[in-house]
Amino acid sequence: MTKQNREVWITGIGLVSCFGEGATYHWDILGGDSAPEAIQEKELFAPYTVHPLPEIDWSKQIPRRGDQRQMENWQRLGTYAAGLALDDAGLKDNEELVSSMDLVVAAGGGERDIDSDHQIMAEAKHHSDRDRLLIERLPNDLRPTLFLAQLSNLLAGNISIVHKVTGSSRTYMGEENAGVTVIENVVARIAAGQSTHALVGGAYNAERLDLLLIQELGNYLSRNCDDPVIKRLENGGGIIPGSSGAFLVLEDAEFAKARGATPYAKISGVSSDMGARDDKTIAARVKTIFDNLPQSKNTIDSIISGASGVKNITEQEFAFLDQQFGSDIPVRATNSLIGNSMEGTFPANIALAALALKNGKFFPPSEESEKPATLDPKTILVTSFGHRFGEGLALVEKV
Repeated sequence: MTKQNREVWITGIGLVSCFGEGATYHWDILGGDSAPEAIQEKELFAPYTVHPLPEIDWSKQIPRRGDQRQMENWQRLGTYAAGLALDDAGLKDNEELVSSMDLVVAAGGGERDIDSDHQIMAEAKHHSDRDRLLIERLPNDLRPTLFLAQLSNLLAGNISIVHKVTGSSRTYMGEENAGVTVIENVVARIAAGQSTHALVGGAYNAERLDLLLIQELGNYLSRNCDDPVIKRLENGGGIIPGSSGAFLVLEDAEFAKARGATPYAKISGVSSDMGARDDKTIAARVKTIFDNLPQSKNTIDSIISGASGVKNITEQEFAFLDQQFGSDIPVRATNSLIGNSMEGTFPANIALAALALKNGKFFPPSEESEKPATLDPKTILVTSFGHRFGEGLALVEKV
């Protein structure tokens, strides 16, 4: 749990999803009187559905072609979203502040050379010594830069190179839980006076055959079903992945005031844990996580859920929310619209909470089971129950 001494403001949002890019654009699309129709790719990866990458002119945030070429799409997404956040916070051209800015990134592994994988697997069918085959083929088949691109901290490296963010740098791995950890880390550091301003977030390319394979081997993907999260449970549940990048500029409130920044909202606390997932154990652990949030949790009036759609854990999350809040508080499962972006899910949902608070309106329901909002939000609970492990909660409040 983060113990607040200094107030932590969200002053910049960089968000890319299947709908497009930018904080204002996402509010215009998602904050209307009715939810938009989900943008989904249903044929390319059938029987699996994904929320695809929108059309992006990478040069708007990554001007050098050489930088673009040496990145993979998950790195381009993250670097692009990071640039959007810096622009939104009014920091992009402030070399002094950007160079002293901390950078904390949630990242997965780099992309694979799928063609090479296919060739090696086809040849392996006819070899008895497959270990030797790999030793012989991999050094010759893979370009040297691919080995570097597999490193998770390359995203942070590219952000530093392209946007000149050269303060301290940290990278965390661990799917949805990494997205919680990076926010928790930055909020704790700013609250304790160890940092004044930071760029934090993650990115995910859902249109990767290697990642779809990994998730299918774990039986996590939704098959032949493109329903929103809660309705999806009726068909066995599962993940519909989404390509997205989400970065935030977080600042000490006094630091932000001194430079004339205007906040979207403040993060009053983040609490998380990991452990066994039997019904009894997780219920007790999540109650403890919730109790560790600041006293202002008692004023929660809206909830943004990062529910993945995986049946058991999604049911456990909504059982907790029902026990804690009953049916009085509106809940929005955002993966219904933008998909599960793993490391990027929690930062994206923090961004959406901040947009709702700044604009004085909660999001409309995206499926029949979601209760309409009747009040302007003041205190939003953001949840993350990872599809495989890790639970986290954040309290985002109006300034």
